[in-house]
Amino acid sequence: MEIHVRRAALTLSALTATGLLLTACGGSSDSSPQSGDSSQKVEGGQSIQQFWPLTGLQVPANKSAALDHPVLVAKMDNTFSSQPQVGLSKADMVVEELVEGGLTRLAAFYYSEIPGNVGPIRSMRASDIDVVSPVHASLVTSGAAGRTIARIRGAHIPFYSQGSKGMYRSSTRHSPYNLLVHLNEIAAAAKTKVATPPNYFQWGDAKDLPKGKKITTVNAQFSGGHTTQWKFENGTYHNLNSNAPAGDQFPADTVLVLRVREGDAGYLDPAGNHVPETLLTGKGNALLFHGGRMIFANWQKGNAPTSQITLTTKSGQKLQVPAGHTWIELVPATGGNVVFRK
Repeated sequence: MEIHVRRAALTLSALTATGLLLTACGGSSDSSPQSGDSSQKVEGGQSIQQFWPLTGLQVPANKSAALDHPVLVAKMDNTFSSQPQVGLSKADMVVEELVEGGLTRLAAFYYSEIPGNVGPIRSMRASDIDVVSPVHASLVTSGAAGRTIARIRGAHIPFYSQGSKGMYRSSTRHSPYNLLVHLNEIAAAAKTKVATPPNYFQWGDAKDLPKGKKITTVNAQFSGGHTTQWKFENGTYHNLNSNAPAGDQFPADTVLVLRVREGDAGYLDPAGNHVPETLLTGKGNALLFHGGRMIFANWQKGNAPTSQITLTTKSGQKLQVPAGHTWIELVPATGGNVVFRK
C-alpha cells in the first residue's frame, strides 16, 4: 500500500492537532515510546516520534501515521455460524457489542494494517455511531435496516455495503454468513488524503498503571445466551471461545470492560426480537485488565459521537490505556455481568 509521508514544513503544533502523540527532542509525550525508531524530521531539524491512533504503539521508521485511507471498521458476525472468522488477527482494536437475541457482534478496527480478507461481514447498528465516530471511521457492512441507514447517514459516517468493490460471497459458507471482503480493495476505494485520526484513547505505558488486583480469567456476560471468556497466559489475553482459528485470533494486550446502558433501537429483527441500542455516552463503571491484573475504574464520554472515551481511577486520577491491542467489551449494566478470578 502506498504511504504518504507528511510534508516537512508541518509544524509541531499542527501535528499535535491531528491527535498524534509526539515526542520532540528534549520533550516527552503522554504515551511512553515503544522500542524502535520512528522519528521523522520536521522544520527546524526537530525529530519527532509518531504513534498509531488505535494502539498507541510507535510507528515503524519506514511508515507514517498519516495513511491514505480512513480507519475501516468491519462489522463481523460473532456466532458459531461465523467460524472461521477471518482477518481478526490483523485488527488494531476490537469492540464487542450486544445485538438482538442476546448475541454479540464485533466491530473490528483496521488502520495500521489492512488485510486482504476479512469476515464474515454482517449488518451495522445505530450503536456503531458512538463506537466509530471518535476516529472518523468508515463502516464495512452487509447493510442495515432502513432507519439505521438513515441514522448512520445523518451522523455523516461513510459505509461500504454488499455490492461494493471487494465484497464477495464465499461458496464454502452458508448465507448470510458467507459475505467476506477484500479489505484492501475497500481501502483503495476509500483512498483520500486524510489527516491522521485522533487517538481512540489516551494511551500510556503499562508501568504507570496502578498495581490493581491479580486476575487471570475474565468472563464478560452479555446475556443469558452469550459470555466471552478470557484467560491471561504468556503475557496476553486469549479468547477461550473465539470463533477465529488459533492462528488468526486477536492478539489482546488489554481487555477493557465498559458497563453501558442499553436502549431500544425501535424495531424488530426478522425473528421478532427487539433490537437493542448500546448507549455509549455519559459515564459508567469500567474494568481494565492488563498484565494479569485488574484495575477498577470509571469511564466517561460526552454526548457528541466524536467525543473520546476517557478513564479515571476510583480515586479520580486519570487512567491511560496501555499501548497495545485492546479488546473492548460493552457489557450491559443491566442484564450483563463480569466474573473474574485469579
